Order: sequence, then C-alpha cells, then structure tokens
Amino acid sequence: MAVVTMSRKELGRLEALIDLDAGRTTAARAAALLGIGERQVFRLLRAYRTRGAEGLTSRRRGRPSNRRYADAIREAALDAIRERYQDFGPTLAAEKLAQIHDLRLGRETVRRWMAAAGLWVPRKDRGPRVHQPRHRRDCLGELVQVDGCEHRWFEDRGSPCTLLVFVDDATGRLMHLGFAASESTLDYLRAARSYVEAHGRPVAFYSDKHTVFRVAGAGRDGGVTQFGRALRELNIDIICANCPQAKGRVERAHKTLQDRLVKELRLAGISAPEAANAFLPAFVADYNARFGKGPRRPEDLHRPLSAAHDLDEILAVREERTVSASLTLRYDRMLILLEPNGATRPLARKRVTVVNYPDGRFAIRHEGRDLPFRVFDKLQKVDRAAIVENKRLGTVLAHIRERQDAYEPAWNRDLRPGTRNNLRRPPGTSP
Repeated sequence: MAVVTMSRKELGRLEALIDLDAGRTTAARAAALLGIGERQVFRLLRAYRTRGAEGLTSRRRGRPSNRRYADAIREAALDAIRERYQDFGPTLAAEKLAQIHDLRLGRETVRRWMAAAGLWVPRKDRGPRVHQPRHRRDCLGELVQVDGCEHRWFEDRGSPCTLLVFVDDATGRLMHLGFAASESTLDYLRAARSYVEAHGRPVAFYSDKHTVFRVAGAGRDGGVTQFGRALRELNIDIICANCPQAKGRVERAHKTLQDRLVKELRLAGISAPEAANAFLPAFVADYNARFGKGPRRPEDLHRPLSAAHDLDEILAVREERTVSASLTLRYDRMLILLEPNGATRPLARKRVTVVNYPDGRFAIRHEGRDLPFRVFDKLQKVDRAAIVENKRLGTVLAHIRERQDAYEPAWNRDLRPGTRNNLRRPPGTSP
C-alpha cells in the first residue's frame, strides 16, 4: 500500500471531509472552516470518496515547476562558475553572470545550484569557526594588547564604568589598569601617557577596531585617528585585530578581573573610580605575581622617552577649525570667540588648531602661538541625530539624562551641566 504524504493544509481538509462524509457537519460549516466555497467542498468530497486521502493531494507534487530554468541554462551557469568564479559567493557570482554572461538569475537560485553542485557550503552546514592558538611574543614590550571593559565594577554601590586594560602579550602581565567613564580618545591618551611614563615605549599596541584606534575608510588626517597620530609621533605602531579571539590575552584578563577585582573592591569598601584607581597598583602587583609568565627571551623591547618627546603636546587632541569673519569658530557644539587684537584680526577665514589636553587644559593655536579666546556656550537641546560610538553610548545617555533633569526654561544659558571637554564649566560656577 502506497504511503500518501500530505501537507498540513491537506490534512486539515481531510479531517473536515471525514466529518462531512460521516454527517457530523454540514457543507456550509466545512466551507467556512476551510476558507473555500461550497462547490469546492463538494468537489473535494467527490475526490475523497473516489480515491480516498490520495484524492486530496496536489497532482503537481514531485513534478518540476513550470517556471524552472532549462537544464542548459543551469549547466551554462555552473560551468561559468567552475571556470571563473569558483571562490565567489552566490551574490557576487549572480552579479557576474548577469554582467558578463547575460545570465540573469536570482541570487537564491544561484545559491541553490552552487550548494547542490558542491561549489558553496550554506552557513547552516558549516562547522563552528576554529581559532587556532598562537605562541606568545618572545620579549616584554614587543606587543601590548589594549582594550576597555565596561562592567558594574562596584556592583550596586556605584554606576557602571569602563576599565582600560593593557596586557603584555609575552608575559600576560597587566601593564596598566585605569578606570574611566568610557573608551574615549582623551581617556586612552591619559592611559597611554601613564604607560609610557612607567614602562617606556613598546613596539606596538594591539587593539580592536574601535574608532579611537581606526578610521573606517578614508577619513580625517589620511585615515589616522587622534590616538593613532599620537602613537605615530612616539614611534609606536598600532595593530587592529580582526576578531576578539585574536587578542585573547586581554579578553581572558577581562574575565579574571570581572571576578577577582570586583570582589577585591567589595572587600575594600570601594565604590568610586577615584578610590579604585588608587587601589589598582597594589592589585596589579599581586595579579602579576600570581599570573604573570616569564618571557622566552630576556630582552625588554621598551624604548625610553627622549628629551624630544613632549608628552603634553603629543598626547593631546588637535583639530583644525576655520575662523569666521567675526573671529569666531565652532568646536564640539560651542561657539568660541577670539579676542580681537593685532594677532587675531588677520586670522579671519584662516585655519587654527584647537588643542584639547587630557589634563584639563585647552588652547587655540596658530603657527605655534596661543591665541586669547572666550567661550560663548549655548545650552542646546539633545541632538537626536547625533552619531555615537556604541562603546560610549552608556556615558552619553547618562550625560543626556543629567542635562534633561537639570534643564529649566529660565536657566542661565551660559551654564551647562556636565563636562565633555575642557571648555565646559561644571554646574554652579560663574563665567
């Protein structure tokens, strides 16, 4: 006896027709239940009484579609792919077949054909990606892995913040730890200064593709970020990893720190980043004594700073702006007024450099000379279209909430809550 394969829709029809044939329901109720007309119900009933359940199945099942491509077209497409596009994905292969061979096929059609011919492995059929381990670097200071980890370091005693972590690849030692509000350029510049002052200049930093380290595509300064420009002036390379597994030393350090450091901070009763930063040197010394490894070679590749390295000027954010005819310029949603004098009046329509120092100082400079200025700071509404790096989203939202809670219509517009750069005054201060 042949086995009849039925779809869910056909099984529903079979159940309704069995009840109709047995007199347990009417044709009108069966039609309403199946969503078809009564004439269609009687036609199906006749087919059921004549052929049984097989009479309700589609006669086209198992037959090729009337819209299928001819075998000759399929073979021509696969021959072209085997000859010229064997390592192409289905989408790109479909584009090339249309552009070069005048074979206009859907990319899903090409995907099915390539999978059936063994030219493409669907994602669901691929095994898990294997990340092969690599050997540590040979020398201390040869490669330093850098990353930030946002976490509730103080549990319920304080707000979440970011821990900037520098780990030496050769030894696994923590070379620098520091709590910061977020992974911002200024925070990384402060951390880099602490590192080079304590250890010297390493050969290279190894980071992720965070926008502090890498500009996607052609961008400002030839695609170099402010942090990358500072490292270049210090003769330190920056290498960006393609995936988190590539910088596994620092990723595994995050897990250990999220366990041990959180508990040590709890035992010490610390609930603020300032106190935690004072606590970190002792913790780092103990951590390195427990988990640090000896390098394969004894050389320390850190290079000392020279007298030519002015860290104040190198490790600062420098951006150019154009001075207007009224001796004003815009920076970070602020209007800055240059004091009119003999040095500033000729600068109308010319470029000046805005220098934002990590230690809180701020300067506007032209050809090496500092210019006098004052800030005309407007309280602005939240810009809903602002572009925010994902790793700084928590800090930006906290700043937005603070501004919204503090804003009143009659508020003095020369005062602005929160500080995102060194020109913005904290609430309650006078101009």
